[in-house]
Amino acid sequence: MPASDLSDIRNTLIQILKAHTPPLQVRVDTDAVFEVAGTKPTMQGKQKVDGIYFASVVPKPGDIRLYFFPNYTHPAAFSGMSDALKKCLKGKSCFHIKKLDPALEAEIKNMVATGVAAYQTDGLI
Repeated sequence: MPASDLSDIRNTLIQILKAHTPPLQVRVDTDAVFEVAGTKPTMQGKQKVDGIYFASVVPKPGDIRLYFFPNYTHPAAFSGMSDALKKCLKGKSCFHIKKLDPALEAEIKNMVATGVAAYQTDGLI
């Protein structure tokens, strides 16, 4: 049965991201935003940062937003995304999650793990 309670969805997405700390670090953890980033100083665009931005979870009135930067930086790694996950994607890296069934949750877990592996391969985290 899909989870449609937004706080449950938010908590599930946060736990998926927290499972990868380390190598990721929690940069922000408030009611308004949960954000993880890398720990290695690196270039993000033209700016040197203490750790490259990886993802954040932001609750909105009608959904939970998962901003997932690896989908923007490494699009080829996520080309096999299911139609259900693609339907949630707005733009290049923002997923609007309204319901979370076990299959979608498993795919998001895999997507995050793939993103971590891609960033590790490139020496970003």
